[in-house]
Amino acid sequence: MTTVTLIGTRLAEPGTEFVYGGEATACEGCPYRDQCLNLTEGRRYTVETVRENTQTLDCAVHDEGVQAVEVTPAPIRANVLSKSAYAGSTAELAGPCPHTGCPSHEFCEPAGASFDAEYRIAEVEGEPPHDYCMLDRDLTLVEFAAAEE
Repeated sequence: MTTVTLIGTRLAEPGTEFVYGGEATACEGCPYRDQCLNLTEGRRYTVETVRENTQTLDCAVHDEGVQAVEVTPAPIRANVLSKSAYAGSTAELAGPCPHTGCPSHEFCEPAGASFDAEYRIAEVEGEPPHDYCMLDRDLTLVEFAAAEE
């Protein structure tokens, strides 16, 4: 199910993914608050379509203004412990990782997911992009199902 919202024109391209950060202090008093602040904070979204024949609106947060788009919750690719990696099951992230240079870091700490939540695994993708885990974790790359709105 799509939701109509306003996002910065630089993000307003079909296929763009972003994590909604919530209200900024510059949003105070904005006449478009109800149209912009209608997503779930911390959730990852995909822009499905840019609304046609709409104007770019001035925005105190986005330097080039905002546009109306339709978004849907996005799935999240993540590394989980291999013993938990079964399509249809639930899993949680293995835990924080200080090794930011690792090719798997973005999947061990994916944007839009939190360490204190469980997610349903939609698909098991297989081996993570790293050769070995510096924390000695046995990990598998999966895709978590998109959150329900």
